[in-house]
Amino acid sequence: MTLLTRPTTPAPASPPDAPPARRRPRGPLAARRLSVALAVAIAVVQVYPLVWVFLTSLRPEADFASGNPFSLPSSLTFDNFARAFEMGALGTYLRNSLVVTACADVAIVVLGMMAAYALQVLGFRGSRVVRALFLLGIIVPVQIALVPLFIDYSRVGLLDTYQSMIIPLAGFSLPMSVYLFSSFFEYIPRENYEAASLDGAGPYRVFWSITAPLSVNTIVTVVLVNSIFIWNDFIFANTFVLSEDLKTVPLGLQNYIGSMGKVDWTATFAAVCVTITPLLLVFLVLNKAIIYGLESGATKG
Repeated sequence: MTLLTRPTTPAPASPPDAPPARRRPRGPLAARRLSVALAVAIAVVQVYPLVWVFLTSLRPEADFASGNPFSLPSSLTFDNFARAFEMGALGTYLRNSLVVTACADVAIVVLGMMAAYALQVLGFRGSRVVRALFLLGIIVPVQIALVPLFIDYSRVGLLDTYQSMIIPLAGFSLPMSVYLFSSFFEYIPRENYEAASLDGAGPYRVFWSITAPLSVNTIVTVVLVNSIFIWNDFIFANTFVLSEDLKTVPLGLQNYIGSMGKVDWTATFAAVCVTITPLLLVFLVLNKAIIYGLESGATKG
């Protein structure tokens, strides 16, 4: 008599031991935390003055004079903005700054793009020397041109005009603009120009059909960077403007200083808020285009 035995199944093999988890090195993590902390500190240093100016512009005058200037306001009021427009011709200052900034930006973009196009795209004998001379203009201080320009303006009758501010502001901004446009044009593929030339396009058509449309982000960058410098310019306006009707914003803010140095600080800060708000809004709206325009290493087209 034979015994029937049930076949035995082999026991499942135990899974291999998992390798111990690797610990992340503390060095890169600590460096990352340090970078974040440094970025937050820089942001606080940059943003705090703006926040303080806006809060002070909404603070009652008596509260600012009697309390700690850096404390939070006990109440908010918009009377400071009304006094800011009453104490000075703030609307006239804004109009003059807008006219000067817009005209100077147009001249900078048109002349800067054409100069960079001739130097970088078309090319000619001695173009590198000319480009180097443009770059040397970046280190020339504006103060050395004040007396010669004042003498020349007085002779030709340009003192106390918009042109007396627009011409030097555009001229001293051209070197950096030429550099930015040249750096961008360097990364436009040459095949685009060659294809357009084979189709019978001349230099002017190539400029307006290929170069200009691809340069939108760089144009935005050049305009905004120079607009900040032009909008806040004081030295040219203070030297060449003699009448109240042509004062720009930085020059007009002097009128908020009363006799014997008495200053209505809350109204002055309200005027400052009105003057910086346009540039701040434009920067917040166009910040991505500015970043793309500064990335000269990116291939376009």
